[in-house]
Amino acid sequence: MITANTNWDFIDGRRILVTGGTGSFGKQLIRSLISCAKPKEIIVFSRDELKQFEMRDLFPVEKTPVRYFLGDIRDKERLYRVCSGVDFIVHAAALKQVPTAEFNPFEVVKTNIIGSENVIEAALENNVERVIALSTDKACNPINLYGATKLASDKLFAAANNWQGSHQAKFAVVRYGNVVGSRGSVIPFFLKKKEEGLIPVTDRRMTRFWITLPQGVDFVVRCLELMNGGELFVPKIPSMGIMDLVKAIAPEASIEYVGIRPGEKLHEVMISRDDAVNTLEFEGHYVIQPSQPWWDGIKYQEITGGNRVPDDFFYASDNNQEWLTVPQLEEMLEPSLNL
Repeated sequence: MITANTNWDFIDGRRILVTGGTGSFGKQLIRSLISCAKPKEIIVFSRDELKQFEMRDLFPVEKTPVRYFLGDIRDKERLYRVCSGVDFIVHAAALKQVPTAEFNPFEVVKTNIIGSENVIEAALENNVERVIALSTDKACNPINLYGATKLASDKLFAAANNWQGSHQAKFAVVRYGNVVGSRGSVIPFFLKKKEEGLIPVTDRRMTRFWITLPQGVDFVVRCLELMNGGELFVPKIPSMGIMDLVKAIAPEASIEYVGIRPGEKLHEVMISRDDAVNTLEFEGHYVIQPSQPWWDGIKYQEITGGNRVPDDFFYASDNNQEWLTVPQLEEMLEPSLNL
């Protein structure tokens, strides 16, 4: 399990830009930054004026260091302007819905790939110190367009460390699985179906990695401090079976098996066997190193103290060593379930 030893002090006095800052992750990140650190300024950059308006009630500019900028990461000029004077960027903006991506492929490419390139170039031109991007398990051996675009984005952020030239910016990526209670996740969907007394399940064998929003935020901030530039960080988090989740949310409901949807996997994979040769293990996480000539893996291992994983290693939700029980799931879901 990821360890809770995040140091927030390095955030003090810094200016932080959060792309996609009005999303579930962005809100939790800003809440944690305000309560655990003393940032000079937190810039929320997103394209939804209503969500920014609603966030102002939570984080008013008169009482917090939060500032709001409307804009789209597709707009390079707007990004260049908002990155001026920024020390750190947490890149959370993306189009994430798998079915939507399949029906609107060019729009997803424009945001997830070209938008990510814009973030990189804006960071380089403004001498941003560190940039960390959020990825997804779906980027590991992707079978849907969303995962493919996030894999491309991951590669861009790793390669950016070799483009920098005279600039000092460092770039890294964080990859993790399902977030408990995030918008569009299975929990709000199951809660809605619970009221109808019927829970649709794709496949009773399905497993998923599980992480809470506060844990995800802590891990990202920890990696922002630890990063040397080029790493892909993967947290050690527990798995859960879909049937255990159903028992925790709606034990009395009937179940309808509907089959796996297009672009969906039976089990999540965050580190494939092909990545094993470049993967190091640490106490609470793994690091996938770039397989590029500019990366000095020997030196990185000496500096960080990581241990190489076996050549046949892979990290998937069905071969995980840590599993959530039904009581643990119920405890984790208590705020949503009102148990």
